[in-house]
Amino acid sequence: MIIVNMQEVKKYYAANLILDGVTLQIQEGEKIGLIGRNGSGKSTLLRLIAGHDQVDDGMLAIKKELHIGYLPQIPAEFEDLSVYEVLSYGYRALTAVMQEMSQLEARMSGTEAAGSPELMEQLLRMYAALQERYERGGGYDMDTSIDQAASGLQIDRSGDERRFGSLSGGEKTRVVLASQLVVRPALLLLDEPTNHLDLNGIEWLEKFLQRYEGACVIVSHDRYFLDAVGTKMIELEDGEAHTYLANYSGYLKEKEERLLQQFAQYQEQQKVIKKMKETIRQLEEWGRIGGNEKFFKRAASIRKALERMERVKRPVLEQKTADFALSLNDRSGKRVITFEGVTKRFGDRQILNGAEGSLLFGEKVVLLGGNGSGKTTLFKLLLGALEPDAGEIALGARVEVGYLAQQEPVQDHQTTVLDYFRTEGEYEEGEARHVLAAYLFYGADVFKPLARLSGGEWTRLRLALLVRRKPNLLLLDEPTNHLDAASREALEEALQDYPGTILAISHDRYFINRLAKRVWELSEGSISAYLGNYDAYRAKDTEHSSQRTASPNKPKKEARAGADRDQPQSRAANRSMEERANKRTAEQLERDIASVEAQLLLADERLNGLVSTGGDTAQLEAGWQAREALQVRLNTLMAAWMELAE
Repeated sequence: MIIVNMQEVKKYYAANLILDGVTLQIQEGEKIGLIGRNGSGKSTLLRLIAGHDQVDDGMLAIKKELHIGYLPQIPAEFEDLSVYEVLSYGYRALTAVMQEMSQLEARMSGTEAAGSPELMEQLLRMYAALQERYERGGGYDMDTSIDQAASGLQIDRSGDERRFGSLSGGEKTRVVLASQLVVRPALLLLDEPTNHLDLNGIEWLEKFLQRYEGACVIVSHDRYFLDAVGTKMIELEDGEAHTYLANYSGYLKEKEERLLQQFAQYQEQQKVIKKMKETIRQLEEWGRIGGNEKFFKRAASIRKALERMERVKRPVLEQKTADFALSLNDRSGKRVITFEGVTKRFGDRQILNGAEGSLLFGEKVVLLGGNGSGKTTLFKLLLGALEPDAGEIALGARVEVGYLAQQEPVQDHQTTVLDYFRTEGEYEEGEARHVLAAYLFYGADVFKPLARLSGGEWTRLRLALLVRRKPNLLLLDEPTNHLDAASREALEEALQDYPGTILAISHDRYFINRLAKRVWELSEGSISAYLGNYDAYRAKDTEHSSQRTASPNKPKKEARAGADRDQPQSRAANRSMEERANKRTAEQLERDIASVEAQLLLADERLNGLVSTGGDTAQLEAGWQAREALQVRLNTLMAAWMELAE
């Protein structure tokens, strides 16, 4: 059954047309991924369905008395409530019933009711009616439902009496999400629900939504999550909606087929239009030569048919993405970071307890761990923003660090994008506007105040400044948060080609699979390391969990003996681990060198072809620059390989 029907809906903000004739339907029980670039209107669409905004044109029909749960921004009325009051917010009507029942219980135990059988009978009838209402509404299951959601989303129930307004942004998001999940509305609208969840929380939410009986519309750029949960994708593009009956991977395939088919239709129609225009021209010319009015009438008839023709829009086969052109000022030494026995405590809370690890030049490592496990604390220690209570941290020779924080507050909300970028990047205005255009800040966008930037735009702007500094070590804290799928893929490609060293915190499993050659897991204050990407880590971790289940008395370290660890039992084990890491790095460098050498051969062939055919100067210059860039890349790789060979 259709529960939401949207036909030719238009929505403006000021003079900007956000949604332009959107048509879509939501059926009972569907799990829909709402996707599109930053600023395409996804959040606007959710607000329309939730009733927070009104359509400007078109029709929006919602099933009568449909219970809708909506996770947008944090409602202002929550700020002064306790955490428990927010968690149970959807049960507030039942909470009022419980209070009435408590009042009746007090009256029934009083002397007035004891001396009046008639009053006691009346109170009992009232109590029975309230009890039935409470049971029918699920009141007796309320605390169980809250416990399940809070546990899955890692919400500490010991803080139920804390004021909601005192929580961090991530904690608030998890509490509000739990408050929506416990009441199980018929339609659940979720806007980026995974942004503040760790991997365990994301996987719990996936399983919850897979079993969820109601319909869900989920705005998310987490491609792994959409594959696991979604059964239907709705993409907003150029103000219009396109529906695909598939998960995210299926959507990618179907979209490619649709675009190719549309492009073929566009080309065919252009041939017909060209022929019709040519026929009109010939008929009018014959009419002028022969003075025959029939030719002009025929030409006019064809022109009217041409005007009535419904034009096929030329599809954009490749959307423009941000150009994350990462490069180095200088390469660092072979050993980039080494830390041993690092301990850090905040008050009574032990964050790091003897953590050890090392990074070699060119390695790409992703750091995993639950919320609050100490990942960001480790980054701050590596950056020198914090001092360890014990242990040693050493950066290698010529290390230049580039750091992207997960959340960096805007200092001056009224500063424009252009002024901020010019000041921080030390650019002239013309050069700054040229570079900003490469990061999708066009025209009037560069004069937008920083306060009006979306999360994705603010991340893109900070990444543009990071690229400008050309560091050889990148410390990235959730770099894909808020970025749309196209920007995520552009960033992933740039990081894969980046010759320097990367240590990234991420819960984006798609990102981890594409980037990581090694995974560090931070748990209970120490680090365990695994070879490979996320899928390899998950398989190994599952294997170790099974071993621990089979041998419950076996210590954790012993159970993980098969894993490559950064907390070795001895110096000999440490040397063995380093040798294996060096071997892996050398093998990867050899593959990269072979690839670049092949590209150099092709570049030389193209240059020879241009010279022999007399290619123009611009083509020769562009070809030579491309060839020089490849040579620089090859020299860097060879130097790294030779250093390892020593």
